[in-house]
Amino acid sequence: MSLQVEVRTEAPGLASSAGSGDVLLATFGVPFDAEAAAFAVDSAVEAGRNLIVANVVELEPLPLSLRMGYDSLEYTPELAASLLAPVQLAQSLGVHVERLRVKTPRRVRSLIELVKERQVSLLVLGPDRNVVKPRLYRKAAAAVRGRLSCLVWLSWDL
Repeated sequence: MSLQVEVRTEAPGLASSAGSGDVLLATFGVPFDAEAAAFAVDSAVEAGRNLIVANVVELEPLPLSLRMGYDSLEYTPELAASLLAPVQLAQSLGVHVERLRVKTPRRVRSLIELVKERQVSLLVLGPDRNVVKPRLYRKAAAAVRGRLSCLVWLSWDL
């Protein structure tokens, strides 16, 4: 499986205790649901854990696009602001934050692998319901419920 991960680690002077127990806030190339973002930040603060903010985007399997650099288009201003808002809030509250952009042809499978690899204790699946495709969200919600042993918080239930 082709998987590309871009990582940005940002902390307000705190040492990272990366690994087990972190809170993961995830979306699929769309802005976050405001309630989901707030819940993820609150959970990280209350538990004293790191926050991982992940945008899992579809990477079309086009080798020429990869070679020409078209696999990494810039975010729209709305999406960039939505992805940055929980990061800034968490940092202002003293939480260590790691930002990820996961580019993959299999978004749901890659999200599950990320949760397992990072030994996340809470997954907040938080794409904005007005923007994300309902089929993708239903598929992701069913998969994380069935295949993960961590706590899962869904921004909305279908």
